[in-house]
Amino acid sequence: MSEPQDILKPRFTQHIDIHCPDDRAYWAGQFGVSGDELRDAVKMVGSRVTTVAAHLGRQAA
Repeated sequence: MSEPQDILKPRFTQHIDIHCPDDRAYWAGQFGVSGDELRDAVKMVGSRVTTVAAHLGRQAA
């Protein structure tokens, strides 16, 4: 069984591009939430990483 590929850190780290699958996967992993939970958070509070982190009760990476 092979190891899963590492997800690359997004080029821009202050905002989450929720439309980019790689960004969505990276930030969902960083915050320990599903892609759907991340999408809902961005919809509610915007795409700024620190704001999403606060909304989710997590620390921004």
